[in-house]
Amino acid sequence: MTPRRSAAEPPRKHPKGSSAKDTDSRRSAVKNVAGFVPLTSLKQGAPEPAAALDHIRVIYFNTTERTIHADLAHAIELLKILPSEEAREKATVYMEGLAQMRREWARKDRA
Repeated sequence: MTPRRSAAEPPRKHPKGSSAKDTDSRRSAVKNVAGFVPLTSLKQGAPEPAAALDHIRVIYFNTTERTIHADLAHAIELLKILPSEEAREKATVYMEGLAQMRREWARKDRA
């Protein structure tokens, strides 16, 4: 429960002169933090190695410029699940492709 203000109190201002819109944009930026893994992935538990490899493949084909950072972090978490070196080698193609897309889109943003 939030404390109530009296009518005499002026409305509270956001720190450093920022507006509510700025605060909302900062909150949405948190979603782009490296290492972000969707909660739905964690609820389902660790997938089997073959399913993890298939999911990395799906991430590779469905990633966009907007979602690349979260997708790459998710793919890394799935890569950690793979038990054998052979399975990791199969995922290498998709992981390198994701890394290449991230580099290309980062260059485009700088230009």
